[in-house]
Amino acid sequence: MTQQRTTVSLCIIGTEITRGIIADKHGNLLSRELTNLGYEVNRIIIVPDDGSLESMLRQCAHEADIIVLTGGLGPTSDDMTRQVVADLAQVPLVQNDEAYQKLYDRIGDRIHGANQRQVCFPEGFRVIPNAQGTAPGFTGTIKISDEHSVTCYAMPGPPVEMHAMLYTYVLPELAQAAGITPHGRDEYACFLTPESKLEEVCYATAAPGILWGTRVQEYRISLYVSGASESDRQKMATAASRKLGTGLLVQGDLSVTQMLSDLLRKRVMHLATAESCTGGLVGKMMTDLPGSSDYYWGGVVSYKNDAKHKLLGVPESLITTYGAVSEETVTAMAEAVRKLSGAEVSVAISGIAGPEGGTEDKPVGTVCFGFSGSDRPSVALRLHFSSYGRSSVRRRAAVAALLLTYFYVKGDHLLDITASWQYI
Repeated sequence: MTQQRTTVSLCIIGTEITRGIIADKHGNLLSRELTNLGYEVNRIIIVPDDGSLESMLRQCAHEADIIVLTGGLGPTSDDMTRQVVADLAQVPLVQNDEAYQKLYDRIGDRIHGANQRQVCFPEGFRVIPNAQGTAPGFTGTIKISDEHSVTCYAMPGPPVEMHAMLYTYVLPELAQAAGITPHGRDEYACFLTPESKLEEVCYATAAPGILWGTRVQEYRISLYVSGASESDRQKMATAASRKLGTGLLVQGDLSVTQMLSDLLRKRVMHLATAESCTGGLVGKMMTDLPGSSDYYWGGVVSYKNDAKHKLLGVPESLITTYGAVSEETVTAMAEAVRKLSGAEVSVAISGIAGPEGGTEDKPVGTVCFGFSGSDRPSVALRLHFSSYGRSSVRRRAAVAALLLTYFYVKGDHLLDITASWQYI
């Protein structure tokens, strides 16, 4: 790009958005970031995966200097972005050999057929690499008339792919075109906190000029912070972490499973698990990463009280006296599975996920955690999670189990840590 563009039209493509199945967050994020660079966003259009994109794109091309599209770059027949842009530019779609080779290296012979569409681009356009997925983006100039041309950026729809492409390639180019130094951007992982509470904390801690966006994932929320100075962004993160609680906001594109597995590998330790209310979810999360046998021994799902007694040897009298959901029971579970496995560390979980089973003393959302180590005293604690449904309690209990195991292995005081957790 050799001249500054000022007016931007955003086209967000996806039938799931137009049908209300998922909410659009791309338009808000793109608009904020582009406005922060000094561009004027004249419209945000949301269109389904059908032929309506062509007419909308033609209209935008006559009214804007830049068009940014997200979505419609997949391998299926309704992913029409490449063809529509090529038709508007009056050029054919051509295969990019470098993109083809990268995709072939990734998926092999599966590239033949529909997947091959993902490496075809309007002739003369430049490929934007996709480090997070299989569909690259692209950018180029569309000549509308002798007096007017429009620069087009097309990115995939999945947030993790779009965000990486936007911040690595698109925004730096647009910042350079605008003649300014691009603002820095930091990424954080937030655990166990509802998105609404994270937004409240960001509003309360952000200095003027700081922008942020969030992306909800299965076991965490990714928080992206940009603008102002690096010092201001760091101050915001420090203040936000203090409000959320110890360990619930960490810098980087991190999962709690990755944090724990890296630590176990470093300490040359193995983890064993004993699960009740989570039904094996902790074990599933631990084995999601390749090579998990290096640090995960395995686990016992002892759901019924009888299973806790027969599989782990938890005394029936202990369960009768204190209950299955108790610090005493999870301590016995953790110590039993550690001795059974020979692992250096273990964690046990027992709780009330709901919707039934709660009592006045132990309402739905009550979960007890026990930790046992070969070189440290056993620890047990009780947490209460706000109940947004059975699956929510189980999911957050599993995340808490892994996060607390991480701190237990480090030798931190778990009761002090959980006492600071504000919004779980």
